[in-house]
Amino acid sequence: MPDAEDALSPPPGSTPSEMFPVLTSAQQARVLAHGRRRTVEQNEIIVELNEHITKFFVVVSGQLHILQVSNKQEHVVAICNPGMFTGELNVLSGRRGLVRIRAGEKSELIEIEREALQALVETDSELSDIFLRAFILRRLELIAREVGDIVLIGSSHLLDTLRIKEFLTRNYQPYSYIDLERDTQVQEMLDRFSLSIDDLPVLICRGTAVLRNPTNEEITGCLGFNEGIDQAHVRDLIIVGAGPAGLAAAVYGASEGLDVLVLESSGPRTRKAWLVIAGLTQC
Repeated sequence: MPDAEDALSPPPGSTPSEMFPVLTSAQQARVLAHGRRRTVEQNEIIVELNEHITKFFVVVSGQLHILQVSNKQEHVVAICNPGMFTGELNVLSGRRGLVRIRAGEKSELIEIEREALQALVETDSELSDIFLRAFILRRLELIAREVGDIVLIGSSHLLDTLRIKEFLTRNYQPYSYIDLERDTQVQEMLDRFSLSIDDLPVLICRGTAVLRNPTNEEITGCLGFNEGIDQAHVRDLIIVGAGPAGLAAAVYGASEGLDVLVLESSGPRTRKAWLVIAGLTQC
């Protein structure tokens, strides 16, 4: 079985220790102050594919396997050894997970709820830097390796293909792309889902939902991008537009402790998400 560095390689300009940092005993103790200890048995699934990410785990002893699931087959994406932790950007946004996490052996973990992790990231600058950089690097590598269950079938000559690509990219959503003009498996995919050339571009979501030339709103609904936003929750500040002025207003508002929601055509962002955006500027 490969270790984490072999299974998932860091993007250029970064190191394995940044993508898979090992927390010290003192750092683990600070995490534990926001969570609890938990023991899991070998082969126990602690995070299932496509479920909303509500928990974050640090391995105290044992081993966790991060698995990509394709055609009902599991493939190792990474391995978390003692001192390492799970998660990527979805653990902060609360969106659906892209991988399955299974205990490789009986393990002792520190389990922390997503809201408590967000609070920890806001208050502990050292751990915030470690977590955010690892989350960002992991998501970038998942995108580069097309880890996920979203398949786009299209042609570079179709404007809607470019629109969908841009929408997925702006939302940091990994996907596989099958090009009508270049890929030999196009006809197989079209036959499998009873599609014709006139249906393109087509987005196959989680292997079941087939969206023919979907709008951005339809893609949002299929992928559950807005599910983490409570429509009934009253915000301190709502900003429409995520240009330079909107981003600056959101960052300043969040720094003052305001509960900020930013709306844009490519996707919503809550106050917590601005921590991730700030981290992205450091990559």
